[in-house]
Amino acid sequence: MCGIVGITGNKEVTSRLVRGLMRLEYRGYDSAGLAVISESGLERCRAEGKIANLRTALKSDPVDGHLGIAHTRWATHGAPTERNAHPHRSGPVAIVHNGIIENFQDHRAELAKYGHEFATETDSEVIAHLLHRELEEGADPKSAMQAVLPQLEGAFAIAAIFEGHDGVMIGARKGSPLVLGYGEGEMFLGSDAFALAPYTRKLSYLEEGDWVVVTPASAEIYNSANERVDRPVVQSAASAAMAEKGEYAHFMLKEIHEQAESISRSLAPYLDAAEGTLVETSKFDPLFKEADRAVAIGCGTAYYAACVAKYWFEKSARLPFETDIASEYRYRDPVLPASGPALFISQSGETADTLAAMRHCLEAKVPTLGVVNVPESSIAREVTALAPTAAGPEIGVASTKAFTAQLVVLAALSIAAGRARGTLDAAAVSAHARDLMALPRLVTEALTQEEDAKAIAPHLVGAKQIFYLGRGPFFPIALEGALKLKEISYIPTEGFAAGELKHGPIALIEPGTPVLVVAPKDELMEKTVSNMQEVAARGADVTLITDAAGAEVGSKSAARTLVMPSGGLYSAPVIMTLAVQMISYHTAVACGTDVDQPRNLAKSVTVE
Repeated sequence: MCGIVGITGNKEVTSRLVRGLMRLEYRGYDSAGLAVISESGLERCRAEGKIANLRTALKSDPVDGHLGIAHTRWATHGAPTERNAHPHRSGPVAIVHNGIIENFQDHRAELAKYGHEFATETDSEVIAHLLHRELEEGADPKSAMQAVLPQLEGAFAIAAIFEGHDGVMIGARKGSPLVLGYGEGEMFLGSDAFALAPYTRKLSYLEEGDWVVVTPASAEIYNSANERVDRPVVQSAASAAMAEKGEYAHFMLKEIHEQAESISRSLAPYLDAAEGTLVETSKFDPLFKEADRAVAIGCGTAYYAACVAKYWFEKSARLPFETDIASEYRYRDPVLPASGPALFISQSGETADTLAAMRHCLEAKVPTLGVVNVPESSIAREVTALAPTAAGPEIGVASTKAFTAQLVVLAALSIAAGRARGTLDAAAVSAHARDLMALPRLVTEALTQEEDAKAIAPHLVGAKQIFYLGRGPFFPIALEGALKLKEISYIPTEGFAAGELKHGPIALIEPGTPVLVVAPKDELMEKTVSNMQEVAARGADVTLITDAAGAEVGSKSAARTLVMPSGGLYSAPVIMTLAVQMISYHTAVACGTDVDQPRNLAKSVTVE
């Protein structure tokens, strides 16, 4: 989603603001800008499109000072134009804003009566005007922010600066994250630790409803009741070096190749490699032991991770397991589990719909379990229990290593649930644990098939539509493959349960239609081969993604076969995920799209 960087200090800030924005590019954006307090007063520079355009604009019209805010925008209200780009200004006030102000139209109408003229179509601009009106009535910046915040309905992270009040920067958050950074003679605000990593790793994470008055030497934090509060100062694990692509052409490709390591890190807290079993996970036992059922909730790729987990929890733990899309769950008035947990899966831990669904469950006293990649995030801090992933920062908008990290942690949790519920004995727990332990090796082996995956891309480029098929736990992998392909190549792609073909989707098959089938050898392989033959008979161009045993059974029914390493109940879906990731990446490269920052998408969706 949108990104914020703010610096107040004793040296010039423009180049560092731009660098911070560049570290936020992974979140997705369509315009960028900055505002500084210079010797000439409040100055802005904004540009439509990439940050490179902002840098070009700064070369022709440079601005700089010791205090500034910067922003990358993902359009919600108003087109992605320079005019609508942040920072927004009203008189002596400039602001940047992530989120949505739901009552902005009421404020616009009211402010217009007082002669305020609006320069943009955005909801965010009203914040600057509301602050300006308070200043006109005699308030100082701190009092102005205190007066304005209760008037804002919706979600926001805000950073504001004020002409005539050099050094003062004010931030606030409600439903959208904001981080305070401590430096030597300077202070920072940012959307996340990653943006601030080149300058400081000493951070405080503002809590819901907090706002902060920042100067180069101090920070005063207030809660939603306007009471002075202290928030813990922590050392961030984010590294300035993590944003480098190194030898790889794109962050997505780098992150695909990092998965042996990220999976190993994510599994480490759950597996005892020396004993070949699951470590003691008693902190999760109360969540599963007497559960009537469980529900797992997420958005996009995280939802597909939940769908894979459904097969594991029901098979290994015999626990009824539901999955739901967060944006639907929170509005459906769902029947909540009586004793079972609600799992919330999110890479960022700030996904707005997932966060709201979690809070709904917490209010109803349902135990919650977070599977989250950012331990300082809102979901991680608020859930009953946390099962962290350790994918590390993921820069590419299309999730790769974060997804497989979610899968392996959910796999470990399902084994723990089976042990707690008595459905898995020690031997079965050990066998499943060894299956997971093999994953770093199997993933490394899978990556050696990249050239074969790349060879599939020419058969997909230019297609009018593409279909992915799968059965069992490979059905959600087919859905994930379809999502990956469509979001970065822009080719319409759909995923289906292979057995559903004859119930409608087969009508879409035309001669030459690419169909990718995710089907390692299992008890359903013969049925899947029959589905392949059905589409092949109608002229489909079939690619089979399988293992060596599956290739022996099914390759004759396919135009080509991608053979991946063989895996077990838990490892096979992860291995197949590597295949669909590599196919998607190389197809997008062949299509010439912006692989790391596909159009219209944001990395972390912190608004509805």
